[in-house]
Amino acid sequence: TAIKNAGAAAPARSRIMVAVRKRPLSRGENENNFSDVIDTDNSRLLSLAEPKVKVDLTKYTMNHNFTFDEVFGEQSCNADIYHRTAYQLIDTVFDGGFATCFAYGQTGSGKTHTMMGKGDEKGLYFMAAHDILKRLASCNGSLELRVSFYEIYSGKLFDLLNNREPLRALEDKNQNVNICGLSEHKVSSEYEVMRLIDEGNRIRSSGSTGANDTSSRSHAILELKVCTPSGINTPTSATPSMKAPASGKMHGKFSFIDLAGSERGADTTDCGRTTRMEGAQINKSLLALKECIRSLDQKHRHVPFRGSKLTEVLRDSFTGNSRTVMIGAVSPSSHNCEHTLNTLRYADRVKELKKEGRARGDEMMMGPNPGECLEVAMAGRKTQTLPSPTTNTNGRSTMTLGRPQQQQQPQPAA
Repeated sequence: TAIKNAGAAAPARSRIMVAVRKRPLSRGENENNFSDVIDTDNSRLLSLAEPKVKVDLTKYTMNHNFTFDEVFGEQSCNADIYHRTAYQLIDTVFDGGFATCFAYGQTGSGKTHTMMGKGDEKGLYFMAAHDILKRLASCNGSLELRVSFYEIYSGKLFDLLNNREPLRALEDKNQNVNICGLSEHKVSSEYEVMRLIDEGNRIRSSGSTGANDTSSRSHAILELKVCTPSGINTPTSATPSMKAPASGKMHGKFSFIDLAGSERGADTTDCGRTTRMEGAQINKSLLALKECIRSLDQKHRHVPFRGSKLTEVLRDSFTGNSRTVMIGAVSPSSHNCEHTLNTLRYADRVKELKKEGRARGDEMMMGPNPGECLEVAMAGRKTQTLPSPTTNTNGRSTMTLGRPQQQQQPQPAA
């Protein structure tokens, strides 16, 4: 079902942006006659037609409507996605802040294609490095770009540019998390950045699951750091928006996180214990990440960044001068409909945007989540009238709900 542009106003600039990208059907999906169940307006609205079957085996379709900050159809290229999402974060880096871009979705939904690119189509890594280096060229050598690349596997950190050497995340007296032993590489062109990324991806942890044969089993984090060169005390020429940084210190940082492929517990039932433990760690970190982004967007006083190692090392992305972009990659195939719904649920819970004039119940997909069922049950118990004891004619105590029963008086003898 085609969705019409409802003329929703563009969202105001916020610290959190949630975007969803729909990839086109693959050759194999077309050969298997899988249908396209997603329709977008290439702006903010997305509709998913979920095929379902009733108890009497009657087929029907359930429509789910979503609203996000940005929605991209299958005709959108990586350049469109970059200019409408990550490009806006370049200014944050040169203003001395921290920018973060996440790619989330099931394995095979297009996360790596969006970040890395393929063939002549460049990815977000390349375009961001190009724009940062272009901006640095006007600084007359007062700032330089350094690259770090590491992974988080089962709660442990490994340097992908130093033969997977183990790393430690330690907190200093100012409550800043520092990754001890992480190597930094100075680069002068975007092609050097891509060479380092290719080198790190070759040793990144991957494995076979019930959902995919070559699934990424770790979160890969690429850091593009704008720093002052060693031995330079004050920049000779800086843009008016920049503050003069100290010698050899980091001025701003752009972090790209290629999250491990999300999966259901049912997809790992036929796998070994190690694979199931990996899946549990991945889902735990993704849940903690969602809660941190929600707390940041809703301006809560407490951000639960200690929920996992992923959010702990990205603490600077959730505090101070920071902006975050989350890109959810989804598959349009009817074969992956349940995975796609899980991804859209995750992105919807992060931002919780509500289309004007639409009830919240329209966004409840396939029933409430287990956590919501628990909340409803607890709320019902609080409002329920407690049982009150009564005494029957035999002198025994009984329990009744609601209004206490009237005690029956014994009938006088005739």
